[in-house]
Amino acid sequence: MKIQTTLLVLLTLAACRAHRREAAPRKSAAPAPQAALAAPANTAPSPELDVADDWTALTALDVGTTGVWTVEVIDLLPQCGGPEAIALDDLGRCHVLIQYATRWTDFVACNDGTWLGGIAHGDLDPRVTGVELYVGAKSGHVYQVVPTPEGTMDQRLIADLRGQEVHTLLAVGDELLAFTTPGSLWRLKASASNVRFDARESEATLGRVRDAELLPDGRMALATRAGELLLRGPEEGARAEVVLRVASGLGRVARGANGVLYATTDDGVVWRCEPTSAGWQNERIYVGPPGLRGIAVGHFSEPAPREELAVFGYSARVELLARADDGAWSARTVFSDRDKGHWLAAGEFDERNSTDELLGSGYGGRVFVLARPAGYGRSGAAVSRP
Repeated sequence: MKIQTTLLVLLTLAACRAHRREAAPRKSAAPAPQAALAAPANTAPSPELDVADDWTALTALDVGTTGVWTVEVIDLLPQCGGPEAIALDDLGRCHVLIQYATRWTDFVACNDGTWLGGIAHGDLDPRVTGVELYVGAKSGHVYQVVPTPEGTMDQRLIADLRGQEVHTLLAVGDELLAFTTPGSLWRLKASASNVRFDARESEATLGRVRDAELLPDGRMALATRAGELLLRGPEEGARAEVVLRVASGLGRVARGANGVLYATTDDGVVWRCEPTSAGWQNERIYVGPPGLRGIAVGHFSEPAPREELAVFGYSARVELLARADDGAWSARTVFSDRDKGHWLAAGEFDERNSTDELLGSGYGGRVFVLARPAGYGRSGAAVSRP
């Protein structure tokens, strides 16, 4: 009897240990070379999204307390309708967000471990079919991300810029231009004999270039931490024209119609810079909270005002700036995020309205999409009502 009891106790203890081993969380495997497909994010509207009554808001990505520093609208996947949202976060991850029926699926590429900031896309590598995505990190690493026919993302390290922080990337011709801190312009070009790109430090810059816009005439508009808005050609040693010089740093630059440039400053001003026969005519069109970062030009209202753009920054508010026919500017808040804003982009994600959508990110750790309601500006179309 004692032997049977002892055997029963031992079997029970063994079963308990097996159960604990099965229930214990398993360690995650090392990241694979290709990005895995994550579950779709929950993008249903929620009360925490503080949006104006004549706008809608969705969460495309939520990474909690991890900052998301850059977002762009890029048509990266030809097999998927509409453009994708690309988001770079503080942990060194590149999120390729694909929309389907207002819900978003997240492909994660890169695991640098330091923040990603610079982003560009173009057909720079003859060894790759189609358009490539390029991202740069605080570590000085530059990555190439390429979608595959199988629905994954190939990623490869193509350059290490001697540990210099990569803040801004531009694809120009067959070159990738990288602006780094403490202040350099690097030129990267696909190599005929190496997986990595040929990279060389081309010239010095006056500190950090925070943002760059490639203009239709091939020149670059550069917004610098030194407080200068510069216009120059992409060729090596090109002379830079000073469009605007302010006491505080410049944060972002955006291109409007007829050569007009808009720039944000650290002290909360939006400047409008218009080329004229007598030179650049610069005017303050907005004065607000300090720490302006995101800026996006687009078509956001009906009837369309003379000019329209949106700004975002440390106030956590997305504000819509509109210029009336008499030249006067107005500002209104359309969304408030849960923390400071860092980037803003415009694109077409919802054709149920006649306007552009806004894509934003920042310290709040999420990527949000702002849109006009279904039917907005679509006169004559029947609109579904709940």
